[in-house]
Amino acid sequence: MAAESIAMLPWTISSSIPSDHRLLPRGGLCVSHSHSSAAPSRNCVVARYSSTQSSLLFSKDSLRKCLRPLKALVASETPDVPTTPFTGDDKVGVLLLNLGGPETLDDVQPFLFNLFADPDIIRLPRLFRFLQKPLAQFISVLRAPKSKEGYASIGGGSPLRRITDAQAEELRKALWAKDVPAKVYVGMRYWHPFTEEAIEQIKRDGITKLVVLPLYPQFSISTSGSSLRLLESIFREDEYLVNMQHTVIPSWYQREGYITAMANLIEKELQSFDSPEKVMIFFSAHGVPLAYVEEAGDPYKAEMEECIDLIMEELEKRKITNAYTLAYQSRVGPVEWLKPYTDETIIELGQKGVKRLLAVPISFVSEHIETLEEIDVEYKELAMKSGIEIWGRVPALGCEATFISDLADAVIESLPYVGAMAVSNLEARQPLVPLGSVEELLAAYDSQRRELPAPVTVWEWGWTKSAETWNGRAAMLAVVVLLVLEVTTGEGFLHQWGILPIHR
Repeated sequence: MAAESIAMLPWTISSSIPSDHRLLPRGGLCVSHSHSSAAPSRNCVVARYSSTQSSLLFSKDSLRKCLRPLKALVASETPDVPTTPFTGDDKVGVLLLNLGGPETLDDVQPFLFNLFADPDIIRLPRLFRFLQKPLAQFISVLRAPKSKEGYASIGGGSPLRRITDAQAEELRKALWAKDVPAKVYVGMRYWHPFTEEAIEQIKRDGITKLVVLPLYPQFSISTSGSSLRLLESIFREDEYLVNMQHTVIPSWYQREGYITAMANLIEKELQSFDSPEKVMIFFSAHGVPLAYVEEAGDPYKAEMEECIDLIMEELEKRKITNAYTLAYQSRVGPVEWLKPYTDETIIELGQKGVKRLLAVPISFVSEHIETLEEIDVEYKELAMKSGIEIWGRVPALGCEATFISDLADAVIESLPYVGAMAVSNLEARQPLVPLGSVEELLAAYDSQRRELPAPVTVWEWGWTKSAETWNGRAAMLAVVVLLVLEVTTGEGFLHQWGILPIHR
C-alpha cells in the first residue's frame, strides 16, 4: 500500500462513543434534530444530536451567525463585507496544510513512524497510550520495505513537497496581483516542513492575521481534522498565537473556480480519446473507514458526492454527458471502508464491456504516490487485465491557473472575518472557531476529544479476499505477543529504548 495513503489507516483499539455525535458539514449547511422526519435536500447533510446536546453546542442565533460568513466563503460570489480586507498595519499570512511525504528512500521509515505515532491514526485506549510510539516504530519498520518499493518506482521519493511549495509560491503571486501582499507558508502533518516549523516562521515574520487553508477540497476528520487538531494544541500553548487573529477555510469543493478547473482538465483529457463520447469518467477518491462516516459523522462522503455532482453539472453545460462513476481507493486494514472500492469497480466495468476509461483523482490536488504509482501503474494494469482497452488519467490540479486564482479569492473573501468570531477563545477553550467553525465541527462528534468509535465491533476470523486484512491481524497479534514477552522476560526493544525500565 502507498505510504501516503496510510494517513487514513484505522488501526483502532477504543471504546465507542454515542452515534448521536455528528460533525457538521460546511457550505449549504442545514441542521435538524434526529426526531425530524423531513428528508434533507441533496445539498444538505443532516447533523443529529439530542436536544440536550444541541442546546449545549449551539443556540439558534449563534449558529446563524456562524453559518452566515461560512456560506459566503464557499459560495463563488464575494460576500457583502467591507472592501478593504485589512489595515495597513496588518501582516497577512496564509498557512497551507498538507500531509507531507518522504523525499528520499531513507525518509520512508521515519515518515511512517510520524504517521503512525499520530493518535488520530492509531487510536489506543488511554491505559495503553504509553505504547503509542513503540507501536508506531514497530509498524513503520514492518511496512517500510514495501513502501520503499513504491517510492522507488516513482523516482525515489514523493514530489508532494516540491509541488506544494510551487502552489504556495503561485498563490502568493496571485494574492499580490489582487493587491493582497500576503506571505504563504506550507505546514506538513508528517514530514518537513512540519506544521510546527511553519508556525515558528509565521511568528518570526510577525504575522497578525492568518488564514488556515487545508489543501484537501473535501473535509475529513482523518486529513483536515488531524491537521487542525494539531494546530489547536499549538495555539493553546503559545501566547503569541492566542492573540493572533486567524480563521480556517475547512473545505472548498463547492467553489466555482475549483469546479471549473476540474471540468477543464477532464474536458481536455477526453479529447485525447478517439471517441470521447464513449469514455467512462471514473472518479477515484481516497477512501475513509465506513465507521468514520456512519458513527463519527465525517461529512467526507457527502461532500465528495456533491463535488462530483457539481463537476458533472458543469460538464453538462458544455454538452459533455458521458457516463461516470465514483469509487474509493487506498483502503487498508481489517475494517470496512467506503464503497465501492476502486479495484473492484474497475473489474466490474471491464466485465460489463466498458472499453474506454478516464481516471480522475478527485480528492488530490498534487501528484504523489497514490496518483503516480497506485493509479498510473496498479489500476491501469488491473484495467488492462479486466478488458478495458484504452486508459487515460486526468492530472492533479497542481498549479493550474484557474485553481490557484480561486484559492486566492477564497483567502481574500475570508479576510474580513479573520478574528471576527474569536472573542474569548482562550477562556472558552474554543480555538480555531472563526470561519468554518472547526471547533464546533470537532465538538459535534466528540467535545472531549475522545477516540473515534472502533471501525469494527466484532473481530471476525476466517478467510478473506483482502491480504491487507490478514496483514493487519498478523501485525496486531505480533504486537501483543511481543508486549507479553517484554513484560514477562524484562528484555526487548521497549527496554532497550528506555520505554520500560530495565530490571537488574
